[in-house]
Amino acid sequence: MKIRFHIIALLVLTVLGSLSSISAQNERRFIRKGHEYYENEEYVESEVEFRKALEKDPESFEARFNLGDALFKQEKIDEALEQFQAIRNNTDDRQKISNVYHNIGNAFFARQEYEKSIEAYKEALRNDPDDNETRYNLIVAQKMLKEQQQNKQDQEQEEQEQEKQEQEQEQEQEQQQQEQQQQQQQQQISKENAERILKSLDENEKELQERLRKAKQQQQKKTEKNW
Repeated sequence: MKIRFHIIALLVLTVLGSLSSISAQNERRFIRKGHEYYENEEYVESEVEFRKALEKDPESFEARFNLGDALFKQEKIDEALEQFQAIRNNTDDRQKISNVYHNIGNAFFARQEYEKSIEAYKEALRNDPDDNETRYNLIVAQKMLKEQQQNKQDQEQEEQEQEKQEQEQEQEQEQQQQEQQQQQQQQQISKENAERILKSLDENEKELQERLRKAKQQQQKKTEKNW
């Protein structure tokens, strides 16, 4: 997105010796110097000069607007946006207002806040309906918003599918655990049954042996008596 650098022609005051005149001259000097640095892509130095201009005149529309430009070029988007928003109501000049909202739109666009960017571009066009550059940026922002919303929708759908898969996996794991527990219980029951059977057989064998022993003793007694 193109950022607008806007310098409004400054009138030279003819009243000499006045402190306000000297301050205004210094402000203009710093703005001109900042403009030179900006044109040479020396944005840090440009920022310094525009800040000096603001020290001379904190209400300077031009200094604050151009400071926002210099900050934007350094990718200090939040600081640039703050400067632009601070002066959007400081003038009745519709062209200046359009330029401010154009750059506000650019700042929101850089932050991928496309809805706010679109509203700012629309406000710029309300003040300058013939601004084709803003109109182009508006179209791009609308396209990016649509893609952003589609990506968000796709991501939400993907997250829902992933959540569904995770739930199915959890259910499958629970089912497997239940089956394993049932198998273990069955194995435990089978083992216990086997132990009971073996114990029962052992007891039966002992009982049989005891009966045989008693029967043998009785037989011996009978034999001894007959003899």
